[in-house]
Amino acid sequence: MHYAVPRIFHQAGRLERLYTDFSANQGWPRIFNLLPGSARPPSVQRLLGRVPKGIPQEKIAAFNLLGLRYAQKLRRRRTPDERTAAFLWSGKLFGKKVLAHGFGNAGAVYTFNTAGMEILQAARRQGLQAVTEQTIAPKQVEMELLQQEQVAYPAWEPDGGLDAHAPELAARELAEWQAAESILCASEFVREGVARCGGPAEKCVIVPYGVDISEVRSQKSEVRNRPLRVLTVGAVGLRKGSPYVLAAAKQLQGKAEFRMVGGIGVLPEAEAALRGHLELTGSVPRARMADHFAWADIFLLPSLCEGSATVTYEAMAHGLPVICTPNTGSVVRDGVDGFIVPIRNAAAIATRLEQLAADVALREYLSANARERAGEFTVAAYGRRLMEALKQK
Repeated sequence: MHYAVPRIFHQAGRLERLYTDFSANQGWPRIFNLLPGSARPPSVQRLLGRVPKGIPQEKIAAFNLLGLRYAQKLRRRRTPDERTAAFLWSGKLFGKKVLAHGFGNAGAVYTFNTAGMEILQAARRQGLQAVTEQTIAPKQVEMELLQQEQVAYPAWEPDGGLDAHAPELAARELAEWQAAESILCASEFVREGVARCGGPAEKCVIVPYGVDISEVRSQKSEVRNRPLRVLTVGAVGLRKGSPYVLAAAKQLQGKAEFRMVGGIGVLPEAEAALRGHLELTGSVPRARMADHFAWADIFLLPSLCEGSATVTYEAMAHGLPVICTPNTGSVVRDGVDGFIVPIRNAAAIATRLEQLAADVALREYLSANARERAGEFTVAAYGRRLMEALKQK
């Protein structure tokens, strides 16, 4: 969320130091700013977006070489096993670097799942308050859901076999929960996942997110003059429910246009099937996302596993009715701001899209409610919820 947590702490006078694996305005990454915009490939544009705005430089410690090596490892890894190995490598090395630099005058630490075990354990030994945020449902839950998908869609992603490193990552999360005094979860879906994996649910505090919206789409033309436009944002793959977007697109061919924005992580055969029925843009710099929200009439995210997908908050702020699953952990209210549909249910998605294409009044009602709802989930509102939750603990 673009460094929302450290920004909130800094504004409250509570930030001792921000440790991060990459900051574009510190050290050698600043050289990329000398490149003209037209000469910056998308990967460089995304790196340049990693700037902790609003936080004094002297409070930031960035391990840029670690961040660069981590990104390179992820780009080279194609299987779940290889990606999890990269997560473990980076999380452990990040923890070691933080401990080597020390906690300064801090009285508490705030970490994120799978990158905080060493930090939390050291903090508790030193008598500091220890807080971790579980940004997505636990690895064990995610792994079970994806294994079921890989059986159903074996030709979608490379090497759908077992992830040999997943048990170690799951054990790392469990150790973080045990070391932490508080576990912040952005949704009930995440809290339930912690409990399901044998974690201390009594430590969990639900704090929904908030997002910054600098650009909001303008009023659109009537849908009756063209097909309904349906936008999905996120990595194209099984976890985001991409097969169900494709199935809905096939069912609504001629009635709706579908666009998927995000990196493409599926095999060529699956990618070709998607391109035959919808538009794939690939990864898009954040600065261009407002254009895609402006294009759309409806936002669709049939994810199998999230924490609380902030893209749904952004879509609502742009006035888009949202169709999503309970597993997105969204703040969408069924029938008020959009619709909640079961996971793995393309028929339910298609039914709701057909309903919205045919009913202008319903679409406008949901759109107005979505905008209003988004006003409750700004970064400022999130900051108030976060600080209150930490105060209670």
